[in-house]
Amino acid sequence: MTKAELIDAVTEKLEMKKKDVAPVVDEVFASIQDALSRGEKCTFVGFGVFEVRERAAREGRNPQDPKEIVHIPAKKVPVFRPGKELKEKVLDANIDKKK
Repeated sequence: MTKAELIDAVTEKLEMKKKDVAPVVDEVFASIQDALSRGEKCTFVGFGVFEVRERAAREGRNPQDPKEIVHIPAKKVPVFRPGKELKEKVLDANIDKKK
């Protein structure tokens, strides 16, 4: 699902105009991004948690020259952990497909 498809789905579900829904969806995404950039966690009960984790520095190999070892610096990365309800919904969808 793309952002445009999400806006269309919300528009249809709530029977609202697309021009009213689009700014709300944009602001939700912007608020999550702002919170993560400040190092905060975004918890949505039943859906999941967005958070920032520190990835440690490590040594790697250059794929074009496997003998060459390169240093990969530490960095912060956004991570999503799905909640219980989301996991169950996905699991149920997988079970339905197998039938």
